[in-house]
Amino acid sequence: MVARVIPVDQFDLVIFGATGDLSRRKILPGLYRRWREGQIPEGARIIGAARSEMGQDAFRQMVAEALTEFLPPREIDAAKRDSFLQMLDYVAIDARGDGGWQALADLMREDVVRAFYLSVAPALFGDIAERLHARGIAGRSSRIVVEKPFGKDLATARALNQALAAYFYEDQIYRIDHYLGKETVQNLMAVRFANILFEPLWNAQFVDHVQITVAETVGVDGRGEYYDHSGAMRDMVQNHMMQLLCLIAMEPPHHFEPDAMRDEKLKVIRALDPLDQTDLVRGQYRGAEGDDYLAQSGNPDSVTESFIAMKLHVSNWRWKGTPFYLRTGKRLKARVSEIAITFKEPPHSIFGESKQWRENVLVIRLQPDEGMDLRVMIKEPGPGGMRLKDVALDMSFAEALGNDLDVPDAYERLIMDVIRGNQTLFMRGDEVEAAWAWVDPVIAGWEAREDSPEPYEPGSTGPEGALMLLHRDGRRWREIR
Repeated sequence: MVARVIPVDQFDLVIFGATGDLSRRKILPGLYRRWREGQIPEGARIIGAARSEMGQDAFRQMVAEALTEFLPPREIDAAKRDSFLQMLDYVAIDARGDGGWQALADLMREDVVRAFYLSVAPALFGDIAERLHARGIAGRSSRIVVEKPFGKDLATARALNQALAAYFYEDQIYRIDHYLGKETVQNLMAVRFANILFEPLWNAQFVDHVQITVAETVGVDGRGEYYDHSGAMRDMVQNHMMQLLCLIAMEPPHHFEPDAMRDEKLKVIRALDPLDQTDLVRGQYRGAEGDDYLAQSGNPDSVTESFIAMKLHVSNWRWKGTPFYLRTGKRLKARVSEIAITFKEPPHSIFGESKQWRENVLVIRLQPDEGMDLRVMIKEPGPGGMRLKDVALDMSFAEALGNDLDVPDAYERLIMDVIRGNQTLFMRGDEVEAAWAWVDPVIAGWEAREDSPEPYEPGSTGPEGALMLLHRDGRRWREIR
């Protein structure tokens, strides 16, 4: 059965969990920005759905307050804001009962794209999908968007996939990972596949190692109970970092289209060697009262990791023998997300031994300053012979493309891709399950040994064991700053 193609000149977007933090902080402000930029057509409608009893006017007032709170004043145009608010409607709904579903069905229009964003707990995915189907609200051309966490292990991920597949085809399901919507992540694909410069070097023959770092300065305060049942492995590695690894290591797809891209990412996950437990370091920040994981999680006996570092190997023709080092953690020295590809040294130096020698490194910065730089060796200016110095060929997107460039937030881009029916930047069900199939044995390994995470100071670069993970290979982590 082929989905009926409807021109994207009108749509009804229903946001379940519309009064929640993600909706207020990201989804609704992002939709306003796309409206302000003319990407949302006149007549499109955004319908909030949540348990809270409130009328249309109260919901619009809540959204107006969210825009003021989460957008800088320069981005709010009063006339545009007011016209955006007129697009909004609201339905109080019981996700597991009958309340509100008929009211929602009555609001939906024929012959427009219908999209349903589930900004709710995964436990509600199946209930909402079932009621959308039973009430005739969702049809073959509808789209459903689900947020992470998509399961806590392979068994629960499969159960969620099956719950959605009972009512929606795979080409209707959009599993969102906001990292894939970041401008720099998409530029990584452009750098790799739109330029001949790097492709001949993008393999084990020329790449010494790859580092992927996602460091946060914040702790878990405010979401400690959730995080303590998740940890860095489930919260970051299984989804965000696995996706970044795939984009670095994947083969060029035959075309820039959803299944071709996701086929190649899936091959990377399936090529991952089982993780040697000696290549894994778990950490937990411990500090003064108020800045301590145990206190913030509410669990004084917690052995959940707030930091994780590991060395992975992709056993395929391109990458055999090249290590991939991943690390992520809370309460670290700086907020930074980056991918660093370190190339091997030339086989012979015509300049002799030089203490100043540095490898060529391509750094893709995801946050906070999106851009990339390439470290190369040049002659240091001045007399006195051939002295080498490494410098950065730096490209900040803001500087290169204009400081006033309006770069969409990741959520903005991904939501508009949902409306357009483009799944390229979304995860497929088998991709999610393959990631869990690799992660589950790693978690089972440390649970069987009853390992405790290594303490580290808040504001540091992580536990000592993470440094040793690279030092024993004669390498070092890039500085977090």
